This record gives sequence, C-alpha cells and structure tokens, in this order.
Amino acid sequence: MARMTCKCGNTLSNSMAPNDIQFKVFTDKEWDDIINLGMVDSADLPDPKVDVWRCPKCERIYVFEPGNDNAIKVYKLEE
Repeated sequence: MARMTCKCGNTLSNSMAPNDIQFKVFTDKEWDDIINLGMVDSADLPDPKVDVWRCPKCERIYVFEPGNDNAIKVYKLEE
C-alpha cells in the first residue's frame, strides 16, 4: 500500500482494493506469454514489470519500477 501527491495536488493511494488509481499493465508479448500458459486464474497472474498509477483529477500517468518509490516516467495530457 502506498500513497503520494500528484503534481496537481491530488492525493493518490492504492490502499483500497480494488481502486481506480493503480493499473495492471502488460506488454502484448508479456500477455501472450501469460495466455500461452493455458487456463490462468487471475490470482496466478504475475505482477507486471512496472506499476502504473493514474490521477483521476488531472489524468497524469505515473510509471514506477519495482522497489523504486520515485516515478521513472510521468505523462500529462496535452489537451
């Protein structure tokens, strides 16, 4: 469970499950590898290689690497 303040000032937290902040993102190849394992229970899915959070207020996207509390990339809508 983590918490941070978005650049817009909104507080983001993944302490509630499920939540609208944290996304599970896989590359197409990672997803294909998972599917090729056969019938997969969602509890058996591996953790994605990156953690992705979205601010519901300004829609910025933050990308984190495992074990790193600082975002490695931040995306902001142009319009």
